Amino acid sequence: MSSSTVITNIATLVTNDPSLGDGSPLGLVRDAAVVVEGDRVVWTGAFRKAPATDNRVDAGGRAVLPGFVDSHSHLVFAGDRTEEFNARMSGRPYSAGGIRTTVAATRAAGDAELEATLTRHLAEALRQGTTTLETKSGYGLTVEDEARALRLAARHTEEVTYLGAHIVAPEYADDPAGYVALVTGEMLDACAPHARWIDVFCEKGAFDGEQARAILTAGKARGLHPRVHANQLSFGPGVRLAVELDAASADHCTHLTDEDVAALAGSRTVATLLPGAEFSTRGPWPDARRLLDAGATVALSTDCNPGSSYTSSMPFCIALAVREMHMTPDEAVWSATAGGAAALRRDDIGRLTPGARADLVVLDAPSHVHLAYRPGVPLVRQVWRRGVREV
Repeated sequence: MSSSTVITNIATLVTNDPSLGDGSPLGLVRDAAVVVEGDRVVWTGAFRKAPATDNRVDAGGRAVLPGFVDSHSHLVFAGDRTEEFNARMSGRPYSAGGIRTTVAATRAAGDAELEATLTRHLAEALRQGTTTLETKSGYGLTVEDEARALRLAARHTEEVTYLGAHIVAPEYADDPAGYVALVTGEMLDACAPHARWIDVFCEKGAFDGEQARAILTAGKARGLHPRVHANQLSFGPGVRLAVELDAASADHCTHLTDEDVAALAGSRTVATLLPGAEFSTRGPWPDARRLLDAGATVALSTDCNPGSSYTSSMPFCIALAVREMHMTPDEAVWSATAGGAAALRRDDIGRLTPGARADLVVLDAPSHVHLAYRPGVPLVRQVWRRGVREV
């Protein structure tokens, strides 16, 4: 029988259960406690009413919230794009190949190098409170390289996405139809056993609506559920295609028509916003307020990748969302926890209620609001994952 632990003397507990505490979407409980047994939460409430347990941890008047759920990242890669970023931030033209630069470096790297990069970034994210992280392939673009990326990722996270359709592989530059056939055929056969999800970059210069539909439909037939890189750089069909195919999420959502917003609001598809990308590219910010006011479900994620959003910090993304995307601190924290869980179609994470996985963050602050109030400050004091303190 597993031992039980009570974390007590919590100033503010975010449960993400509106039936608890103050009745808000965050379900805030003040002067709270959480009881963990094995890898699950078994009790939450006022600390004076906490049941007896085998162990006791004093939170010291700090805030506790669910571990962050980062539902969009690209961590299996090699190489560096510092020069590209420096040129962009300096207003200078840069002629290197963007994603293709990373593809070349990733293909040339050995498994050990790729896995070391992956685990380094996972550890970096964990130190900042991320307890669940999705990651994708997409920097190999050959059957062998895409399959090995997913195989390596699956060793370290349960949320793995096949993104053979990131861009058209360089070898197929003059034959995009041939590349779509590869992605939906031999490459899919090799990759499906290692992934839960299938994704496509539906955008000018990548894959159009019909190509994206063919790729996602083929993935669904092999048991992979869709996600879509949608409407990042321009208006297009990505969001409505995501909703039509019941994709778990439409990611980026920077350029939206009223019809796109209405489609998201009337569906289960989560609008996953990635403010690190806009910060790193000086692109226009997604309008989170417009989506929230329409009733859409919004998630926040890092989009951690070496080119357009090289951050693994969910607290940083929360601060950006509040400052630049017109979210309240409560909304941003919900979107970085429960919203990310919704984007992964999970109900066992992103909340701290009985039955949920015991993934939690203790902040060196009395309230979750400090994540936006004190941007850039390392507020994460403890991280518990599956009932075990890891940070």
